[in-house]
Amino acid sequence: MSAHLKTPSYSETIKTEVVCPNDTNPMGILQGGRLVQWMDIAAAVSRQTHADGICVTASIDSVKFYHSAKVGDILTIRARVTRAFNTSMEIMVEAFVRDVYHNNPKPLSLAYFTFVAIDKEAKRTVEPLVLQSDEDKRNFEEAGQRKQDVLKKKKYEQIRITCTRWLLREPYGSHTCRC
Repeated sequence: MSAHLKTPSYSETIKTEVVCPNDTNPMGILQGGRLVQWMDIAAAVSRQTHADGICVTASIDSVKFYHSAKVGDILTIRARVTRAFNTSMEIMVEAFVRDVYHNNPKPLSLAYFTFVAIDKEAKRTVEPLVLQSDEDKRNFEEAGQRKQDVLKKKKYEQIRITCTRWLLREPYGSHTCRC
């Protein structure tokens, strides 16, 4: 166990990037894939700090793009652990953009990354998150709700696949699946 309290601010990561021509499409606008790559790196540093070990990206959920960024714009990417579950953790990553002429950052993107802690044997546990502020508590609760939503979607998808397989085995029109 680490000597540090595992608070969201302890593992918060701030990454700064300048949008260069090779990061953009032919119109000079930042490519979404490049932004997500930078966000993944910031999330990886944050999770590494919290977990004190190796973790792998399990999913990226709900990537939202609010504005565009162009060549020369400055991006600030902020990653924070919102919740540590048993073997996984959720990290909220926010990106902001400002142009070189104005020091007025605008929201650029928001995404939630889920990482699973592993070691040479299998999955390993993650230290719990110590909540300090109302924002930490709100993010913690919202992360729990997002996880429940994902689990419901997975369950529904498994039922849908099972029903589809069942229907494909039966003669057309002979049965109705009530999934």
